[in-house]
Amino acid sequence: MLAMDFRGPRRVRAVQKPMPEILHPEDAIVKVLRTCICGSDLHLYNGNVPDTRVGMTFGHEFIGEIVEIGAEVTEVKVGDRVMVPFNIACGRCICCKQGMYGNCYESNSESTAGGGFLGYSHTGGGHNGGQAEYARVPYANFGPTVIPVGMDLDDAVLLTDITPTGYQAAEMAGIQPGDTVVVFGAGPVGIMAARCCWLFGAGRVIILDQYDYRLEFAKNFAKCEAYNFRTDMDDPVMFLKKITDWIGPDACIDAVGAEAEGNVMQTITGRKLLLQGGSATALHWAINAVRKGGVISIVGVYGPTDNLIPIGNVLNKGLTIRANQASVKRHLPRMIDHVMNGILKPSLLITHRIPLEEVAEGYHIFSAKLDNCIKTVLIPPTANR
Repeated sequence: MLAMDFRGPRRVRAVQKPMPEILHPEDAIVKVLRTCICGSDLHLYNGNVPDTRVGMTFGHEFIGEIVEIGAEVTEVKVGDRVMVPFNIACGRCICCKQGMYGNCYESNSESTAGGGFLGYSHTGGGHNGGQAEYARVPYANFGPTVIPVGMDLDDAVLLTDITPTGYQAAEMAGIQPGDTVVVFGAGPVGIMAARCCWLFGAGRVIILDQYDYRLEFAKNFAKCEAYNFRTDMDDPVMFLKKITDWIGPDACIDAVGAEAEGNVMQTITGRKLLLQGGSATALHWAINAVRKGGVISIVGVYGPTDNLIPIGNVLNKGLTIRANQASVKRHLPRMIDHVMNGILKPSLLITHRIPLEEVAEGYHIFSAKLDNCIKTVLIPPTANR
């Protein structure tokens, strides 16, 4: 089968690989119909996540048709079209019972932090992902969710990560009616987070980024204020305080993570020398800008090592920090309802549809912010067969 192959930082190719096999009675094999390149994939692509091994297939956002199931799979059947959450969750461990599917103990038993993730380095369990014609899906009795009749496949694929992650970012921000919320990062997750803030009753939503085309997209999609931290201000923290009566926003969402720009020291130590788990610039701005007693919500991905952050300000300001990988399965019923009722239209984020054979070009376009790219979907050659 054709699959994306990681050959080292900023080097990916589409190559022929062996078909995935059933390795456990609860496995399923899925023929991929749509798969995405995510901003989190760029952390792997750029070499910022430890133990991203040569030969791995990325891709944690995909939908497909089940073509084979293990002997103990009873909840889905061959022929079902399913959304595959990026979290690999057993559904029965202590974290899964609390709805914390991104922290499943069974799917990544050697990790003391996150659970298992499809296509996300060996720190996420070493599972190959869905940027391929076929993919193995563990715990098929729990994870895969049948796509409702009538749902656009482009909407469905964005329910496997981007939409629930943006929704959970807003949920974790603890938004009260009328609150002012600032989102750092106008990538797909940040834009969706800004859109979802309104669902929780925000009175004002602001988004910061350095690319004007993304800010313009965010203004139209999320109906929020949008500012370029390179050209619209000298100091993002002072700017945000100034436009919030010198108090600060009620909540800040870090939707950037390890790839944040805007601070030379953070960029050198976190992105170039890899002395910390990514550049924490956006998190610095969030902590320093939010009001006393405010909330910081973190969904931007950082590497599993130390980061330089102003923890003293967290203490002295009495901040609440909430952070996690989105628990996709927990949010899916509500996300499906919102899409089917027209409240959310995730597929509007898609700007590029690229054949899987051209995955290298797809990564280049997305990584280099070319051609006004917001979100890229890869189409495997077997998707229409």
